[in-house]
Amino acid sequence: MDLSGKAAIVTGSSRGVGRATALALARRGCRVLINYSSSREEAERTAADVRALGGKAVCFAGSVADDTVCRAMVAMAIREFGRLDVLVNNAGTTRFINFPDLDAVTDGDWDRIMGVNLKGPFQCARAARPHLAANGDGVIINVASVAGLTGAGSSIPYCASKAAVINLTLALARTLGPSIRVNAVAPGFIDGEWLRKGLGEDFEAAKDAKARHAVLGKVCQPEDIADGILALISADLVTGQTLVVDGGHTIGPRVTHGIK
Repeated sequence: MDLSGKAAIVTGSSRGVGRATALALARRGCRVLINYSSSREEAERTAADVRALGGKAVCFAGSVADDTVCRAMVAMAIREFGRLDVLVNNAGTTRFINFPDLDAVTDGDWDRIMGVNLKGPFQCARAARPHLAANGDGVIINVASVAGLTGAGSSIPYCASKAAVINLTLALARTLGPSIRVNAVAPGFIDGEWLRKGLGEDFEAAKDAKARHAVLGKVCQPEDIADGILALISADLVTGQTLVVDGGHTIGPRVTHGIK
C-alpha cells in the first residue's frame, strides 16, 4: 500500500498501538501527526522515528476528551500537511476495577473513560470530517476492543465504552459515506505497557492463559493491531465493520478432534 503524499492523525500515538500505527503509516509514505496527552518524551521519540523513515511528523499535546483540543489538532494537521486523509482514533484510557465491586466505580471513572474512549473519537471525526471528505476517499479507523464484544475486560465502564465505539463506527459509517469510510479494529490481549502496568504481577500468567486459549496460540503485539488498521485503510469497499485482531482467542479454543 502506497500512501505517499497523504496525511494522517493518530491519537494516543506516543506508544503502544498508536506508535506502531504511526510508524507503519510512515513506512508507506504517509505524513503523521502524533497526538499525546502526557507522554511528551515518548511522543517526540515516535516523531523522530517517523522522520528517520523519511516521513514528516509533528506532535500535538492534548486530551481528545476536550472538543477544543480535537479541533485545534485537526487545524494543526491541515496547517502542517495541507490535507488530511486518515484519522486513527486510538487514544484510550481505563481503570482496572474488579467487576463484582460495583461500588468501586465512581462518577469520575465514567466521565473520564467515556470522555476519552467515546466522546474523543466522535469529536475527532466531527472536526476532521470536511478535510477527510475533500478528496472523496477519507478513512477513519476507531480502535475498539474485544471487551466491547464480550463484556470482559479491565472494568465495566471500559467494556461499555468500547461497545459504544463499535456502535459509533456503524453510525458514522452510515453518516459519512460515501466520501469517508469508517471502520474499527477490536484488539484482544496485547503484550504491551498498558496491560503490564494494569495487571502487574498477574501479567505473565494472564498472557500465557490467553495464548493457550487462542486458536493461533499467541497474543497480539502492537504491530499486529497496526497491521489490522492498515488492512482496513486499504480495503476500499469496506465500511461500518469491526475487525477482531486477537489471534483467534474470541472464537477459541482450537478444535483438536471431531464430534463423534
